[in-house]
Amino acid sequence: AGGFAGAWTFLYPLPARPMGVWDTQAAALFVGGLLVIGTGFLLLYLDAARAILARYGNLGRALGWPQLFGRDDGGAPPVAVVASTMVLIINSIGITVGAAILVMTLINLYVPAFDIDPLLAKNMTYFFGHVFINATIYMAVIAVYEILPRHTGRPWKSNKVVLAAWNASLIMVMTNYPHHLLMDFAMPEWVLVAGQVISYASGLPVLVVTVFGALTNVYRSGIRWDLTSGLLLLSMFGWGAGVIPAIIDATVVINQVMHNTMWVPGHFHTYLLLGMLPMVLGFMYFLSGGRRSDSDGGLDRIGFWVFAVAGLGFVLAFLAGGQAGAPRRYAEHLAQWLPYDRAGALFAALVLAATLVFVGRFLLRLGQAREPAA
Repeated sequence: AGGFAGAWTFLYPLPARPMGVWDTQAAALFVGGLLVIGTGFLLLYLDAARAILARYGNLGRALGWPQLFGRDDGGAPPVAVVASTMVLIINSIGITVGAAILVMTLINLYVPAFDIDPLLAKNMTYFFGHVFINATIYMAVIAVYEILPRHTGRPWKSNKVVLAAWNASLIMVMTNYPHHLLMDFAMPEWVLVAGQVISYASGLPVLVVTVFGALTNVYRSGIRWDLTSGLLLLSMFGWGAGVIPAIIDATVVINQVMHNTMWVPGHFHTYLLLGMLPMVLGFMYFLSGGRRSDSDGGLDRIGFWVFAVAGLGFVLAFLAGGQAGAPRRYAEHLAQWLPYDRAGALFAALVLAATLVFVGRFLLRLGQAREPAA
């Protein structure tokens, strides 16, 4: 049993047409598992919505609409609340769309006569995946808004610019997903054009206000650097740098050549490995040590630099391989592509080693933090 190899995309009608590679039960188990995971996330967002509505009354107030469209009285919700509200809106919609196509896929597995329009299925699948992964980054960036000001002693205010950025991203994230479908000639042309144009602009509002805000929050603040603040600032670099190869690939004429190469894993690993993951690791260090920078040892600092340098080397190996034409999703590569693969594997091993250091130190410090309470 098992052997399902349709990946997260599970594009219809692939799960039901395995060509002998997997059986129906394996496909159903995978699709059903995704459905259960999505339901769990949806319950999380519903609980977050309950807490936000209890405090602010409605989602418009939680997004800062009275201050954005009226007089800025200084009473706007904290940026973390605005970001959380934006995420729960887009991902609740994204998960619902994903659940719908998953249910239809499950029915098709056991009732083959139940047909789904393949283009509609692909749009629903990529809408779900696109929104979900963007929401993941936006959830993680809350750590920057909440923790960095604790290190600098400067508040991160919810002004009109910040509110406008998050509200604009709410719409853009849900409308720029067609850049995943630029090679689908059956798509309406206006949808692809709109997707490309919005893709150029969508990364800028939140990214610009967050990166610029982080730099101004740190500038001349007298911040005492530790692993927490260092990882959070590294995440700003990774998130910002990831925009460049992403926008390049979102251009139709380039996408036609580069989309099925290692360029694509290169750009989203820049976002995730150097952007989102340092946010999570920074939050992890904050939980175990707070602002006690003296608890960071030499091993922590070595791990940080190994992670940063090796992580950059890893994504550059992907991007260079993509620029050289190395295809993604291939089990084997030609000899001329192997140097990029070997470099990527080496850097990946170093990133893994540094991450294990972080996790080990986190667990050790967490245990030490509990000792006085015992």
